[in-house]
Amino acid sequence: MTRADTAVPAGHTGGDRHERTGTATVATFAVTQTIGYGTLYYAFAVFLTPLAADLHTSATVVTGAFTASVLTAAALAIPVGRWLDRHGARALMTTGSLLGAVMLAAFSGVHEVWQLYLIQIGLGAASAASLYEAAFAVIIAGIGAARRSSALLAVTVVAGFASTIFLPLTGWLTATHGWRAAVLVLAAIQALTVPLHALTAGLPRTGAAQTPTTTAARPPTRSVVRAALAERGFWLLTVGFTAHTAAVSAMTVHLVAALVAWGHPPAFAASVAGLLGVLSVAGRLLTTGLQRRYRTATVTAVVFGVQAVAALVLPLVGAMTAGAVGAVIGFGIGFGVATIAKPVLLAERYDTSRYATLSGILVVPSTLAKAAAPLAAAALHAATGSYALVMTAVAVLTAVGAAAIAGLRTAGAAARSPRA
Repeated sequence: MTRADTAVPAGHTGGDRHERTGTATVATFAVTQTIGYGTLYYAFAVFLTPLAADLHTSATVVTGAFTASVLTAAALAIPVGRWLDRHGARALMTTGSLLGAVMLAAFSGVHEVWQLYLIQIGLGAASAASLYEAAFAVIIAGIGAARRSSALLAVTVVAGFASTIFLPLTGWLTATHGWRAAVLVLAAIQALTVPLHALTAGLPRTGAAQTPTTTAARPPTRSVVRAALAERGFWLLTVGFTAHTAAVSAMTVHLVAALVAWGHPPAFAASVAGLLGVLSVAGRLLTTGLQRRYRTATVTAVVFGVQAVAALVLPLVGAMTAGAVGAVIGFGIGFGVATIAKPVLLAERYDTSRYATLSGILVVPSTLAKAAAPLAAAALHAATGSYALVMTAVAVLTAVGAAAIAGLRTAGAAARSPRA
């Protein structure tokens, strides 16, 4: 299948307008993704301990609510992708943003475990409709290949600060005003994304964002999907990013608790965990620079390998201030690399006019892993009392991810067209 450059052709009368629209969309996503990930995802790690105490339940049960949220996002991944290809992103992302704000406001009034689970399911639906997967689908389909990497980088560099901003902010709000007031503040911040998505121009139908010359030649969605599922490289991508997502998810939810268990004050633990955001930005900049000289798959595999070593070392040095910071830096360098590597690798190998649908298929196992990993890590800690074993499991998962992505070098290029 021939990849269509989705930019308006040179000399086209709509070129300037398309350029302005793309810039506005990227700027909007940079802001909304930073807020969305901060309020809908990262803040949960800070609430884990006080929420469990307030509801008179265990951290494992509370983590299960987070799992329900991510499972909901997984269940919606393919329908969201199809909607984006057929109808566009404006209504979907606006609705998702609004739902997120409403669910956060309701979160502040939770007094029973079942209420927590219902709220988290709602937050999962909001995340599926308004976070990276939807935003990336618009960028991949609406911006030409020459500008695509820079557009993805721009959004993720800014949004990479989500944990750096919202973990310490949420920790301070919780410490000074309690977790319920903290959630209400986050709901107000999340509400700012609603008009941004509603008013932003140029959120096109992803399957329609292409040059006129490619319209007639576009293969049907089922042919694209069948070709991808029959190709070894697609499964290597799936295994690699699924394993890595599981590792990052477990680390995100349990790093603060692990550092506290190793003797660090909660405020220090939250601040160190907040470094992951800054480091994810550095890792994305480094990866994008290296992509000019080396294959994306090679760079990604090496970075995943560094993360595996850092996670393995963390329990050995985590009780020391310098050791904890150093190991978190090592893991954090690759914290956001998958975010930009996955859409680039997927767009390099397959038809971008059906990117959203293919991405939704790839996202399902990754999102399931994202949901299951924190719960499995909590269960492992409950059974053994050791965060060292949790970090060892994280190291193994990142190593598996590195090996799978490295395997793309021997998988060959994807068949560009199912008709060939």
